[in-house]
Amino acid sequence: MLVQGIKSRPEYKGLDIDPHAKRHLFVLEGEGAQALIDEVGAKGRDFLAKSEILYLAAGAAPKAYDVTLSALSPDVFWQASTLQPLLFRLRACLEQARMGTRLSIAGTEGFIGQIMQVAIEYGIDYHSIHTEHRGSMARRVQCVHCKGITDNVTTSPFPCSHCGLPLLVRDHYSRRLGAFQGVNIDAEEPGTAPEPEEMFP
Repeated sequence: MLVQGIKSRPEYKGLDIDPHAKRHLFVLEGEGAQALIDEVGAKGRDFLAKSEILYLAAGAAPKAYDVTLSALSPDVFWQASTLQPLLFRLRACLEQARMGTRLSIAGTEGFIGQIMQVAIEYGIDYHSIHTEHRGSMARRVQCVHCKGITDNVTTSPFPCSHCGLPLLVRDHYSRRLGAFQGVNIDAEEPGTAPEPEEMFP
């Protein structure tokens, strides 16, 4: 359940093709590919001639998305096997990017957060980035006690993968870290943590 009114909570307003952009950089994960496919259906294909797509297969039926994205015939289509090569390629793209390049991200919340981290490192205003959540609601969570980060968290509480403390997943979000906060749920009475509940399927 999302807590309303928390200013740090990210909002994903959806992809929206800027007709005035000189170049488009789409960074997509798994079902996030469908967000771009939907935009092509709604806006046509003209913008693809000046577009680069970076894609990380994940989730359901990734091969079908690979084929579909490639068939869109963008200027550049590049697929990563894991997140780290994709981040490396993204940094190279941002180093060469010129004024008028529009960045768009679609995928899971944890993926969007990590791509946003890199974009912010390169001085891109996060307000100018179009984002769309697709796929799992699993979260990337930082333990506020040991500072370790655990990816793909679906339950709350959950055991920190670094220090083992049972963590309550909060809705407070750090753009700098691309992660939500996890705080020790039984700090005052160790051993009294409730059973994990599926919160972010």
